[in-house]
Amino acid sequence: MRNSMFMKYFRAVRTTFEITLRQNFSDAFIIFAVIIQPMIIAILALWMLRERGGDIAIFVIVGSGLTGLWSGLLFISGNSITGERWVGTLEGLVASPTPMPYIVLGKNLANVFQSLISMLASYAIVALLFDLQINVQNPLLFGVSILITVVAFVSFGLLMAALFVINPSFAQFQNGLEFPIYILAGFLFPIALLPGWTTPLSYILAPYWASLALHGSATGASSSSEIAFSWAMMLIFATLYAYISNRLFNVVLRRAKVDATLSMQ
Repeated sequence: MRNSMFMKYFRAVRTTFEITLRQNFSDAFIIFAVIIQPMIIAILALWMLRERGGDIAIFVIVGSGLTGLWSGLLFISGNSITGERWVGTLEGLVASPTPMPYIVLGKNLANVFQSLISMLASYAIVALLFDLQINVQNPLLFGVSILITVVAFVSFGLLMAALFVINPSFAQFQNGLEFPIYILAGFLFPIALLPGWTTPLSYILAPYWASLALHGSATGASSSSEIAFSWAMMLIFATLYAYISNRLFNVVLRRAKVDATLSMQ
């Protein structure tokens, strides 16, 4: 029984992943947010820092890729369920036999997967335009960091999707949240350059720990224990996000099935 339920939900996640990925590749806004914009950031940053050498180049490559991940999370994952409301399919989605979190999981996996392409695109731009040798110092640690980053970002996307459905006015802050997270998470420069009072804000953000792990493993600037600590923090936040999002989705279901107020929000 458990195996059949697992396969049922797995197929739902896989199908949602495939459909969302096809839709994303035909959406000009999404392509710009997760591929074109990170490449522009990488080109500008590398042009300004072109005399600093390969270590700066790999730092910028990783950072620009993370900007694509965050933009995808904020604008695409956050609206993954809100979009269903806009086209009038939210109630049908809630009423389907597959629990809503599995549908959102498939959507977020597709969004994060597509966002990872921006890192590869940035690498290609560097190789072609700046003739720099980009070397990842710890490939194994870097690969594990990417996997755990995906887990943390997908969990964060679940939380944001639930928040956007419960309180549509939250979407008004989307544009204002994009660049502050770039800064607070240290995507393109260390947070040590920021005022001291901002440091606690960085510590409570999973993207900051993702940035720390990816930058540290790519440049070799962090020890294995420091990278492992960043992994642990990302997993802790991912668990917290998943727990909170599950509670919020229960609120969504209650509004739809008991209060019948979901479409009125």
